[in-house]
Amino acid sequence: MPTDEIRAIELLSRVSYGRVATSMRAMPFVAPARHVVADGRVLLRMHRGLGYHRACNGSVVAYGADNCDSGADHLWSVQLTGAAEIVEPTPEERAAFGPEPVRVDGEPFTPVFLRIEPQFVTVHELDCSGHAGAGTRGGGC
Repeated sequence: MPTDEIRAIELLSRVSYGRVATSMRAMPFVAPARHVVADGRVLLRMHRGLGYHRACNGSVVAYGADNCDSGADHLWSVQLTGAAEIVEPTPEERAAFGPEPVRVDGEPFTPVFLRIEPQFVTVHELDCSGHAGAGTRGGGC
């Protein structure tokens, strides 16, 4: 596994949520998703009721996550692109997600899972430790 992929997987394991992007009815969209990393691939949990999983299934998607709202002096952002497919996670993978939301937009949460096989991975890192105001929420870099 290339160094950028190893670094990306390590960083993704530090946060729980990111954003998946693809197109639906020829229009781009971005949706939040809970993720876990399993065997070098990214497994997403989304709400079935929104239907976004249908647009992602069998398509090339982009997925991004970051710690940019953490207030940390060291900020990072991971983006990956790859084919997504609906999967049924193993019991261990499902447990790794932790508790499910109760509701999404007022309706009961029903999970659906997508696996992304990363083809292109990009990691961007910003060191803000030398800036006045670094590490403050909304400030820093």
